[in-house]
Amino acid sequence: MLTLTPLPNIPLIEKGDDLAQIILQNSPKLQDGDIFVLAQKIISKAEGRLVNLADVEPSAHALELATATQKDARLVELILSESTEVVRTRPGLIVVEHKLGFICANAGIDHSNVSPPSVLRTSLPRGGGEPNDVVLLLPKSPDQSARNLRDALQTKTGKKLGVLIIDSHGRAWREGIVGITIGLAGVPGVVDKRGDSDLFGREMRITQIGAADELAAAASLMMGQTNEGKPIVHVRGFPYPLRESTLSELIRPKEKDLFR
Repeated sequence: MLTLTPLPNIPLIEKGDDLAQIILQNSPKLQDGDIFVLAQKIISKAEGRLVNLADVEPSAHALELATATQKDARLVELILSESTEVVRTRPGLIVVEHKLGFICANAGIDHSNVSPPSVLRTSLPRGGGEPNDVVLLLPKSPDQSARNLRDALQTKTGKKLGVLIIDSHGRAWREGIVGITIGLAGVPGVVDKRGDSDLFGREMRITQIGAADELAAAASLMMGQTNEGKPIVHVRGFPYPLRESTLSELIRPKEKDLFR
């Protein structure tokens, strides 16, 4: 049986916090095959990915794009610096290919659920500007972040574990955001069912399951999206064996992308 349980008593995360220790202080007794799903925001906060827009100097390109999209030019500069390509724009939105390989809005840069200004003023280089000037970037390497955390947890517990780092993304053809995987360790990204048989013995020729994203969406339901304060979910009973993996297996190669 698949069970997902948000961990209680998770504090507000700050730069340098030991996430492995925080997890173990609040988790049940672990078993081989257990998985922890973490919201991207707490990884980014622990890694110090906060940026004060007061410290950002927009380029000419950012100024031009900011005018077209009606966005803060300093934020646009960060979006461009985190991206390899601008895919689509409209007022209020810039869709890009992130340096990590996936397509997302505004390079995943976010204002929501960022630490109170009193904390930020002591942790940012200059600390000026307004509270809404503070934004959070995605982790530099979510796969590495997931591996580091998974390895620390396994060392401390002696159990074979998996870690997912997830974020909330929109979808091109459907309304609403869903949780998707942006970094993983020990959890299969895609489970290939080609060659298996269906109920009537027919060979499966196409089916590849985005198992990590399915789990990310389920965990996102448990976390919530506003003030729930449940950024870590413990998972037991995942129906596929754990194995080494990277985000690259979930990213469709650009030459196979029929919609750009």
